[in-house]
Amino acid sequence: MLTRIDHIGIACFDLDRTVEFYRATYGFEVFHTEVNEEQGVREAMLKINGTSDGGASYLQLLEPTREDSAVGKWLAKNGEGVHHIAFGTADVDGDAEAIRGKGVRVLYDEPRTGSMGSRITFLHPKDCHGVLTELVTSAEPSADHSSAEH
Repeated sequence: MLTRIDHIGIACFDLDRTVEFYRATYGFEVFHTEVNEEQGVREAMLKINGTSDGGASYLQLLEPTREDSAVGKWLAKNGEGVHHIAFGTADVDGDAEAIRGKGVRVLYDEPRTGSMGSRITFLHPKDCHGVLTELVTSAEPSADHSSAEH
């Protein structure tokens, strides 16, 4: 069962400049940063709030590290802006299978590793009214994620 909006992914050309905009304009601070080589992105997670299920809601700022990454291709076609929405779930595997059973294409056969050690998969935007949708099961909390560059 989907429990919350985990994050909204925003594609950007310059991660540092975009982080500074959200910090200066809204007061959001970076909770975590990392480079995901598999997905070809450098990212910053800006924590918005905690939630009753122990999770949190974030803005995920994504800068491609290579032009052929999914985010790099998306930026080249669409420019900066909202890339995807992610819903939190305790069971990404089970929820992905249930949604697949309703005729929605799930993009990964098996969930992959996402931000902060989470497990993720995506749903095809053509099956979700034009919205690239991510399902996320958060990793167990660790001592400190703030600005940990991987």
